Amino acid sequence: MNGPVGGPTAALSLLAVVLLAVGGLHGLSRLLRVSAQPLSAVPFGSGLEPAEHAVSRFHVRWYTVTMLFLAFDMEMVFMYPWTLVISAVGPGAVIEMFVFLGILFAGVTYAWREGALRWT
Repeated sequence: MNGPVGGPTAALSLLAVVLLAVGGLHGLSRLLRVSAQPLSAVPFGSGLEPAEHAVSRFHVRWYTVTMLFLAFDMEMVFMYPWTLVISAVGPGAVIEMFVFLGILFAGVTYAWREGALRWT
């Protein structure tokens, strides 16, 4: 199919047009930008000056708190659709959800027992 519509010439022409358009937009953005220099202001963090560097290390206890948050976040992700289909699925859905909640509760109990929720 080497007619006027198809073939490698059409594909290469389309690629050239796209590359010219992207290059033109990039050049236009360089001409119209306000400042080439980075801003000298510090980032706004609730009105306070930063106490440490932005990529400094966090205490290891935040890992456990993050995992607990994700566990409860996933609980909500699964519970909302469950509430919509519980009547159609039947008692099996109730049993599955309570098993899921039991696993989450076991994880929270383990974290509590290990002292992950103590801040002192």
